[in-house]
Amino acid sequence: MSLTHLDARGHAHMVDVTEKSPTVRAATAAGRVRCSPELVRTLREGTAPKGDVLAVARVAGIAAAKRTPELLPLAHVIGVHGVAVDVEIDDEGVAITATVRTADRTGVEMEALTAVSVAALNVVDMVKGLDRSVTITDVRLVSKSGGRSGEWHREEDGR
Repeated sequence: MSLTHLDARGHAHMVDVTEKSPTVRAATAAGRVRCSPELVRTLREGTAPKGDVLAVARVAGIAAAKRTPELLPLAHVIGVHGVAVDVEIDDEGVAITATVRTADRTGVEMEALTAVSVAALNVVDMVKGLDRSVTITDVRLVSKSGGRSGEWHREEDGR
């Protein structure tokens, strides 16, 4: 298997996608912020001192998906045509899922992963004064569609 982001001398470079045709593509990523039962209760009650934690995380995730190429130097600037970030409280903390869609020359896996990661970071930022033990875990690609490699879905891994 060859690595597309390395040139013949082994140096990192941006892959040239000029000749590729735009296609509809989507990717979904997920992750979690684990926190104490006391913090889960505070989140469910909506009484966090910094405000609506879930709304801020959702908007931050959407903004992050659109700014992925600014953070990942080899990522392409593409049209991010749709972003949905779902943030839900459960008994273990906050579950985050992001789906990104485009009609472009390259996929949106990194945009989905960035959306989840930044949404999780915003949860931590908004609750760190209440619970310093919060932990971001399980950030992973769940599925992708479109492009040359077609459909891919993560097999059940017990999560």
